[in-house]
Amino acid sequence: MLSVRLVKSLQRAPGVYELTWSMGTGPAGRATWEYGPACRPGTPHIIWRRIGGHDILTGP
Repeated sequence: MLSVRLVKSLQRAPGVYELTWSMGTGPAGRATWEYGPACRPGTPHIIWRRIGGHDILTGP
């Protein structure tokens, strides 16, 4: 079962957010993103920066 653990902004990278998740006893992961200019009015535009395991913690 996929479980989203945490969504927060990064202190050292203003405007960048992170999401962490767990898959029970399986691998955990992390993704970082930022919001871009709207492509469709009223719809958030997310720009994914990094997606993977916790080894991507070296930068946003």
